[in-house]
Amino acid sequence: MTQSRLSPRVLIAFACVYFFWGSTYVAIRFGVEVLPPFVLAGVRFMIAGPLMLLVCAARGLKLKQSPRDFAWLAVIGILMLGVGNTSLVWCEQFLSSGLSSLLLAVIPLYVALFEVFLPRGEGLRAKGWLGITIGFAGLVILVWPGLLESLHGSRTQLIGTIVALMGALSWTSGSILSRRTSLATTAFVAAAWEMVFAGLFNTSVMLATHSYRDIHWNTQAVLSIAWLVTFGSIVGYTAYIYLLDNVPVAKVSTYAYINPIVAVVLGAIFLHERMVPIEYAGMAAILIAVYLVTSSKLRSGKEVAEIECTVTEQEA
Repeated sequence: MTQSRLSPRVLIAFACVYFFWGSTYVAIRFGVEVLPPFVLAGVRFMIAGPLMLLVCAARGLKLKQSPRDFAWLAVIGILMLGVGNTSLVWCEQFLSSGLSSLLLAVIPLYVALFEVFLPRGEGLRAKGWLGITIGFAGLVILVWPGLLESLHGSRTQLIGTIVALMGALSWTSGSILSRRTSLATTAFVAAAWEMVFAGLFNTSVMLATHSYRDIHWNTQAVLSIAWLVTFGSIVGYTAYIYLLDNVPVAKVSTYAYINPIVAVVLGAIFLHERMVPIEYAGMAAILIAVYLVTSSKLRSGKEVAEIECTVTEQEA
């Protein structure tokens, strides 16, 4: 049931989703300064997943799934969180938290575009196609500085950008698979199990690559993981589910273009990151595009729910 008025609880939930999910990009940037990417991502989800399962159990939700559902949850979790999120963590070794958040903000555009060409996919109205066009123009603007830098010998920003975009494609694949797979569980339980499987995946890669040898535990590493687990995963996702139950989804979906702004602002404050004017132009184009594509899809309850499935796990 949705509320017609914004109660204090709803306002607090919005603040949590906007701020905490936007802050995860900065927390990741702090984390990769002292921890290898697979260690940071693996430890985060190996803690967050079981903790969320405990929350689900305390709420009386069913944790046990069928073998089929467990298999799908594993695939979706690895695609979206294991590969998608870890690509974000890896690229933040070379990119600012603000730029990273903007590169991942194009995921709703990817999903909308892919759905056009998939069997039983959804078509786009003129407003949606306009959003796609503006969005990819904005993406070119964001990538342009990295291309220019690569011409002068340094390819770190370009490589980071490519990894981020490949991660976004993995996220998109998992998102579409999630939309098209019927699971006999709630979104909260599904997210918890997906985090567990992502944590196992990242831990396996960490062991295989011996990146655990480069672990340097200090206050910065602990605070980064604690923030990501507590506020990025548990508090943020709990607030998100609460909003879906109490507020029209059209309002909830605004986080898709608020979070990157929060990431840019927090990156400037805490990491002293600076974006050049051309990157601000790219940011504006992408955020306008996400709004156009998202709002063009918000025509019915069914379509609204499907849109939300495409971006739910980005910030988990």
